Amino acid sequence: MTTATDKQAFHARLLAIGEERYHDKHPFHAMLHGGRATMTQVRAWVINRYYYQSRIPMKDAAFLSRCDDSDLRRAWRSRIEDHDGGIDGGGGIRRWLRLAEAVGLDPAHVASTRGVLPATRFAVDAYVSFVREKPLLEAVASSLTELFAPKIHSERIAGLLAHYAFADQAALAYFRQRLAEAPRDVEFGLAYVLDHADTVEKQDAAAAALTFKTDVLWSQLDALYSAYVTPGLIPPGGWDGEQGVVVNPTAREAAE
Repeated sequence: MTTATDKQAFHARLLAIGEERYHDKHPFHAMLHGGRATMTQVRAWVINRYYYQSRIPMKDAAFLSRCDDSDLRRAWRSRIEDHDGGIDGGGGIRRWLRLAEAVGLDPAHVASTRGVLPATRFAVDAYVSFVREKPLLEAVASSLTELFAPKIHSERIAGLLAHYAFADQAALAYFRQRLAEAPRDVEFGLAYVLDHADTVEKQDAAAAALTFKTDVLWSQLDALYSAYVTPGLIPPGGWDGEQGVVVNPTAREAAE
């Protein structure tokens, strides 16, 4: 084992991964935040992103099942509560389904995950498997895309409010809530990674895990762009642009 570089340098290395590879730089997000996405494209994004949101608590449950350290379990389990909420309400998944309703989709249809692109399923399932199977350090490191999330949430709130009629406080509640939750989660995760990546080999593995997670996020947008922007080839099983769309006065068509 080789002695690790200092924590400050390693932290800078992790930040550089996000600067180069985080999905806020994807052209699909430029379209969405700039008001150039059609409502069909917005709805396709909501449908596919729901699959990712719905698997996050499953990913975290898999992580917890492997933790012998009760302090680590206590710190991590709030992530499941953040996404699943309580029995009677709350949680990111419910807030995402409110967004689905605002853009004119039947929330039950979105929750069924029918129409999710095959590439989305593949990428998200690969992430869940990664966290289930890899060493805990790498599993935690893969969550550090949260370092970069507040910026994209802020841009998304501003862009959607400026360009889309469906955007209001209720529709965008998911993103506003994550502005508070993500910094708390990443503070713990970053400290864990910086403390436990105490050799060059472990630092390399943690950096690779974060890179893998950026690939998971980027590949989901690649699939959306290919299916619903250009060349516009929707694969078998992908949402056809019509199923699950309901009449909703808060989701007036934009940019069609």
